[in-house]
Amino acid sequence: MADPLGEKAFAFALRIMKLAEYLQHERKEFTISRKVLDSGVNIGLYIEEGRQGENRADFQQKYSIANKEAFKSNYLLRLINRGGFINDEHARSMLGDCEELQKMLTTAIKTTRGTPS
Repeated sequence: MADPLGEKAFAFALRIMKLAEYLQHERKEFTISRKVLDSGVNIGLYIEEGRQGENRADFQQKYSIANKEAFKSNYLLRLINRGGFINDEHARSMLGDCEELQKMLTTAIKTTRGTPS
């Protein structure tokens, strides 16, 4: 069975890895690049952990943390863009992926809680 959220998070992590590599090697930016790398990759890691959870509460907690990491990534991507490290087109594309992940995670969390999405 296909896992759209997991696949989206994995693809986003790959894009974040490439962005961090670009920022470090081409733009010589090391602080924010590490932060966005951590938060962007952590989204998928927490989703994976949530799937391995022992119960519904564990699942919800890990997905909530993944969602927080997505919000961090969104903030950092906006900083990177406004700081002039990536152009608006690249930022829009990355932010679009990030916001899609945020929506998917929010829906998954609400569904698990029994809250309408």
